Amino acid sequence: RDLPRERLRTALDRDTERLAFWLNVYNATAQSVLAADPAVFEARSSFFGAPLVAVAGKALSLDAVEHGLLRQSHPKWGLGYVRNPFPDAFERTFRVDECDPRIHFALNCGAASCPPIATYEADRIDGQLDLATGSYLDSEATYDAESGVVTVPRLMLWFRGDFGGGSGILQFLRKYDVIPAEATPGIDYTDYD
Repeated sequence: RDLPRERLRTALDRDTERLAFWLNVYNATAQSVLAADPAVFEARSSFFGAPLVAVAGKALSLDAVEHGLLRQSHPKWGLGYVRNPFPDAFERTFRVDECDPRIHFALNCGAASCPPIATYEADRIDGQLDLATGSYLDSEATYDAESGVVTVPRLMLWFRGDFGGGSGILQFLRKYDVIPAEATPGIDYTDYD
């Protein structure tokens, strides 16, 4: 809370540092708030929209951390295609340089369908995000070659633009061996619990 912004700017000099820091802030905040009062999750708009944590004197909501700082100023509506044209100075200064779709498999808001919680380190973030993504897709995505359909987590629909649209989702799934390299299946989305 009392951390001077200049010190935060120095600490978060590289994009990997910003990515690890904001993932950890989001997960720690969500889990500590839910541990103190699990009932707050019932009023989701308040839970995600209310300022719950202060960083360098800036009160932040979970939405501000996820959509402003981790998704590079892309609001939660718009499927990841719409960008906030007027982010505040804090967001512009401390957000990641580029939205990495793997964050969706690293953030845990307390829902049953969320991925497991981990702590992320700037120097290991790429491998850690690959591990989190691969593990989550292994347990949540299924490919039926006979019907030509791959079923993926609903997160990939909600943030479709972050993955590069339908063709980007298929390319992403190929990278994580969910579908074979030559496959172009239809995409279905699971329910989110």
